[in-house]
Amino acid sequence: MAEGCIFCRIAKKEIETQVVYEDEHIIAFKDMKPRAPVHILFIPKKHITTMNDIGEEDVSLLGRMFLKIKETAGTHGISESGYRVVINCNKNAGQEVFHLHAHLLGGRLFSWPPG
Repeated sequence: MAEGCIFCRIAKKEIETQVVYEDEHIIAFKDMKPRAPVHILFIPKKHITTMNDIGEEDVSLLGRMFLKIKETAGTHGISESGYRVVINCNKNAGQEVFHLHAHLLGGRLFSWPPG
């Protein structure tokens, strides 16, 4: 856990949020500023700052996180219509919280290219 990291604080239950899924390694919660009808953030409880900081030891953890993203898309009714999974890496890509996280977005039509 990184000191002062808002997502670490959420993982430790120091900050209340609408939890959608949780296990010993991952927590998923509704985004406080949703960009789509379904907007859920998935984070590893282990502090990983950016995609650039992923190590071999994180492969199983992140594979499990993507499996839970897929399952959550199904339980929220967006699997068939489609959904987007976004991970921003560093400031120029739009990363605002420097704790690795994936956005699950769905429930509306998206355009391409994004941003």
